[in-house]
Amino acid sequence: MYTLYGAEVSYFTGKARAFLDWKRAEYKEVVASREVYASVILPRVGWPVVPVVACPDGETLQDTSDIIDTLDARLGGSSVFPDGAVQKLAALLFELVGDEWLVLPAMHYRWIYNRDFAYAEFGRLSAPDASPEEQFEIGKANAVRFEGSLPFLGITSETGPAIEAAYLRFLAHFSAHLGQHAMLFGDRPSIGDFGLYGPLYAHLYRDPVSGEVMKAKAPLVARWVERMQTPAPLSGSFLPGGEVPGTLIPILADLLADFIPVLASAAAAVSGWAADKVSGDPVPRALGPHPFKIGDLAGTRMIFPFNLWMLQRPLDHYRSLAGPDRTAADAFLSAIGALGVFQSIDFPRLERRSFKLVLA
Repeated sequence: MYTLYGAEVSYFTGKARAFLDWKRAEYKEVVASREVYASVILPRVGWPVVPVVACPDGETLQDTSDIIDTLDARLGGSSVFPDGAVQKLAALLFELVGDEWLVLPAMHYRWIYNRDFAYAEFGRLSAPDASPEEQFEIGKANAVRFEGSLPFLGITSETGPAIEAAYLRFLAHFSAHLGQHAMLFGDRPSIGDFGLYGPLYAHLYRDPVSGEVMKAKAPLVARWVERMQTPAPLSGSFLPGGEVPGTLIPILADLLADFIPVLASAAAAVSGWAADKVSGDPVPRALGPHPFKIGDLAGTRMIFPFNLWMLQRPLDHYRSLAGPDRTAADAFLSAIGALGVFQSIDFPRLERRSFKLVLA
């Protein structure tokens, strides 16, 4: 049996849990309390992070993309990766934006509007036997590194209105799609659905204020979250012929309009940093600040090389395509405003070794 170490409050635990449920994996979930961090996660991984999956043979998996890649093949049955060339490309792009860009509204709403709820949740997670008052104070202390990360992500009082406006546009676009399809590509969840589910469940649905926003503004999205919570295992099918619904174009086009310049800036920064480095050198989690824009508002955020490791997934798939598949992929990328970056972006290859990002 597999063991999932994580928490309801965790952005990425929800992504891993929903995948394990849909794949009908035999697993148990263990709450990542202080004791679990000390006795299990730190010895296995080397740093405090969730989710972590312990496999029956003793192998440890960490990072949801690695978890899903490994177990999608190992567990068998229907795959979360579409066979269609452009469907798969789109699915990987949705995973990218779900993991790496929707973190802005997720963290903004949690720490601006849902702070006290988050303190209580963090305390309950860390010290389940403490009193509610003690849990609140413990949670407040434990939340410092998360709450303190907002300016590094570019979340400030100046950018907050644009982050909210972009999120509301996303809800409207996704609602329009869900009016026609149960999932992104039909009625079977893809890697892209699981990528979106991470932020949309743990932060934006489950936290009370943002949850009310979703239920009031986008009830179809709230119902999609609820379907993903209790999926019918290994069910559904992707749209035939590798179709990518036109209703997905405005979602990706809007999100990537702000995210592509961030990725391009990160690529230049990582290339410069790596000029005198060698294979196996650890890559810093951040490389310093850079300007960015969300909507019409300008801000500053840190450069996160991990964004590029996630970008490698759709980029590798795109570069593997040829002939009609490549032509169709180019047309799709052009429609979402991403063709230029896919054709021109260049940065050193990144790998994860021993649960850390390094130069390949």
